[in-house]
Amino acid sequence: MPHLDGIREALEQHEPRILSVEGKRLAGVALVLGGAAPNPEVLLIERARRTGDPWSGHMAFPGGRLDPGDAHARDAAERETLEEVGVSLADATCLGRLADLEGYHAGHAAGMVISAWVYHLPEAPPLVTNHEVEATFWVPLQRLLDPSHHVEFPYSPAGGRRFPGIVVGQPGRHVVWGLTYRFLEIFFEIAKRPLPSRPGDR
Repeated sequence: MPHLDGIREALEQHEPRILSVEGKRLAGVALVLGGAAPNPEVLLIERARRTGDPWSGHMAFPGGRLDPGDAHARDAAERETLEEVGVSLADATCLGRLADLEGYHAGHAAGMVISAWVYHLPEAPPLVTNHEVEATFWVPLQRLLDPSHHVEFPYSPAGGRRFPGIVVGQPGRHVVWGLTYRFLEIFFEIAKRPLPSRPGDR
């Protein structure tokens, strides 16, 4: 696993793809790293199961949609992190920004542009969750690179279509896939330690 200084340097040199937000809904998420080398951890949440939430029960980074008081997607990422898990990023080191991604779900013609920022805290702080979060996980980055934890994840609402995923807790339940997986893929590509080949590509 690259040293945190190497991650910081790689992110400083990276020029993320910034998507047009015209006519789109906006959201921001925080990829929070805790602890020091040689094995920092990343914060992941299991979203609470709620009717009408298209990401109900999914594994994700803390974050969410912009509120009227948010000037920027980064404001939403930091506010939601504090609200969802009780972690203030005010004194965290912001290491950089990842490429924007766009997501769609049924019931909304316009897509949502999701922006992600990478933060580092010297120690993984205790977490205090709100009603939006079912469970929290501090996952070693090295685990995310371990091929034995990589699976194909079947998603029932998509007709059972299988997506690349990473098991971070209970198999079949705590699986990182979709947009969160893609952000991790981008992060590790920048850090020059790409994720193992997708299960279907092996």
